[in-house]
Amino acid sequence: MADIRIVEVTDADAFELVPPCADPAFDHRSCDYWENAETGSKAARPSWLGRGADEGRDEGGPASAARRTSAFNPFLEEASRPKPAVNPFDPRAVAGGGGSKALPVDNPFAAPADNPFVPPPRPARGPRAGAPRKLALLQRGLGVAGTYAKVLLADGVPAAYAQFGPLSAYPRALALRDLYPQLPSSPLPAVITCVATTAEARRMGYARRLVEAVCADLADLGFTAVEAYPEPGAPADATSAASPAFWQAADFAAAVDDPRFPAMRREL
Repeated sequence: MADIRIVEVTDADAFELVPPCADPAFDHRSCDYWENAETGSKAARPSWLGRGADEGRDEGGPASAARRTSAFNPFLEEASRPKPAVNPFDPRAVAGGGGSKALPVDNPFAAPADNPFVPPPRPARGPRAGAPRKLALLQRGLGVAGTYAKVLLADGVPAAYAQFGPLSAYPRALALRDLYPQLPSSPLPAVITCVATTAEARRMGYARRLVEAVCADLADLGFTAVEAYPEPGAPADATSAASPAFWQAADFAAAVDDPRFPAMRREL
């Protein structure tokens, strides 16, 4: 029996453990297929792995051309305007004399400086500067829903990978789900967008074991269901969402039995 350990992909060290795809044309570490409903790709893009999260985003196409030729962004204009000196909706401040003044200590709306009955705020966690772009995409859930990916290690060797999270993190999954109004719309499920095993670790049950760990975490977060959208007939090395048979073995049922884009669902 191999020694099994499951690692959450939350930082650069864990990101380095993400195993390569069985087909070298694809790469989990540079895949944004599910995060980008229009131009996302599963292709291996080595340049992503050495650049910062905000660099190397121009993959070509009309959208990127528009970004290159347009120097004005109306959505950034508002953010660049000077902020008012006084916020009239802030109960901790009052207008006067061209600035803000502290309210009296006995003001009922003034929050105490230290409340022993209220836990201190958790420090914000998010993408780190200089992180590879894919890692930055995975880190969006930190401080909100937790990690968006896990790696299974067998005897210390990365053997399986899974990516998951709320629908809001994966526009392609949301767009695919919109094809089927018969799917429950409330509460929205979590999704597992990718599950894969290395070629050397096939047929050892690692992917299913990883799915069980993911489902347990999603249940702890309050999700009542999880969905996956496999690709029937796709080669095992080319699909990120496995096959309907795999999900059925993992206690998922066919919520939509479409021959091209089925939807598999498991109640948590």
